[in-house]
Amino acid sequence: MTTQQRAIRGTKLILIVSALWLGVLGAGQAVAGGLLLYEVGTADVGLASAGWGARAQDASAILTNPAGMTRLEGSQSLLGAQALYGDYGFSIGPGTSSGLGTGDGGNPIGWFPGGSAFFSYSASPDLKFGFGLAGNFGLSEKYDENWVGRYYVQEATIMGLSLLPSIAYKATDKLSLGASVNAMYGIFKNQVAINIPDAQRPGNFVPIRRSETDAQLNVEDETWGWGVSLGLLYEFNAGTRLGLTWNSQVNLDFSGPAEFSNLGQLETTLQNAGLLNSNIDVGIKLPQQFMGSVFHQVNPRWAVLGSVGWQQWSKFGQVEFGIDNAGSPTSLTKNLEFKDTWHFAAGAQYSLSDAWLLNFGVAYDSKFQEGSTVSPLLPLNDVWRFGAGVQNQVSKTFSWGVSAEYSYAGTLDVDKQSTAPVSAGGRGDLVGSYPDAGIFFLAVNFAWKF
Repeated sequence: MTTQQRAIRGTKLILIVSALWLGVLGAGQAVAGGLLLYEVGTADVGLASAGWGARAQDASAILTNPAGMTRLEGSQSLLGAQALYGDYGFSIGPGTSSGLGTGDGGNPIGWFPGGSAFFSYSASPDLKFGFGLAGNFGLSEKYDENWVGRYYVQEATIMGLSLLPSIAYKATDKLSLGASVNAMYGIFKNQVAINIPDAQRPGNFVPIRRSETDAQLNVEDETWGWGVSLGLLYEFNAGTRLGLTWNSQVNLDFSGPAEFSNLGQLETTLQNAGLLNSNIDVGIKLPQQFMGSVFHQVNPRWAVLGSVGWQQWSKFGQVEFGIDNAGSPTSLTKNLEFKDTWHFAAGAQYSLSDAWLLNFGVAYDSKFQEGSTVSPLLPLNDVWRFGAGVQNQVSKTFSWGVSAEYSYAGTLDVDKQSTAPVSAGGRGDLVGSYPDAGIFFLAVNFAWKF
């Protein structure tokens, strides 16, 4: 079998396995992984993303900085797989309306598998082509049906699965340039309970079991969005390099009918308000971002890595669904305001031997939700990441690695005030917190050279 035939066979295998992993990624229910992840099963998990655009040590450079492909010998492929567990239990506060019940929602996140795949082809020492599949944008959560915040959210999914055809060219001995097209397949679903006023409930209605006779609103859609990524890699010398990347905004224009169920007498009220047969447009804008990264080989054993980035979350445009006052409804949506964020990461690599490499790092992302409280639809804000991992070079053509990371979100407070009492069809006052919220990641990766 020739080198070219082996490369073609390897490419087919990677695409098949990747498609299976991304299918799993889109099928999760009681899961969540944040909105914009640095974790896709690669060695970057162990570095907590430090050196994101400057590391360029494997084919995952297609995602992190396509210009980094010029540093890869020959043609290479990488398969990443990971599992995460989110600990996001809700603690009900004393300010929560008593009419909402006592359900805490359970853990809306739980376990979730995911992965990625990348292939870099060497057309010449200076010209590389690549293709990647990754799902690094998303949030999915599912609460118990009787939880006290069900009139704000019961189930929500926003996900983006990216196909990344890429190219890189070494312009000079020091400067490399790269670009990728981001073809993103977006998945959106939102389900929320609707509180029916007591006067419109069935005659045998029992207030303590209000959730059993709630109505529901469901909106879902799938669409494609498009963007580009541009990368620059400058190598000052063999052990020091700077990476600069820009990822464009990706627009995911979801649109779907407002699907109601179990409305009872509320159907007439919604019909008179012009809300019953409405179509809901949800414009999700995956924010543009800039990232600057460095890699410096201090000595044969130690290397240090760092990153600084900016993300334009003020353009995100997420909306919260629900009805503030079912007795006199005026709207099904409410805009949530966000602000731009900053990302900082630092890490190191330690070479135990020619075959074994240790990775570790820490990172911080600033708040994107205004004020000190969050919406239960998006129980996220600023976050700390702590990662560690190991890579093993088994032979000249094969290596593997395993990494772990803990993403700590702290205590996230919720303070939602209703415009009407629960008995009159209001959503109720929801007060409480997600204490010591966090996500654990465990990742493995396998890399081949052809």
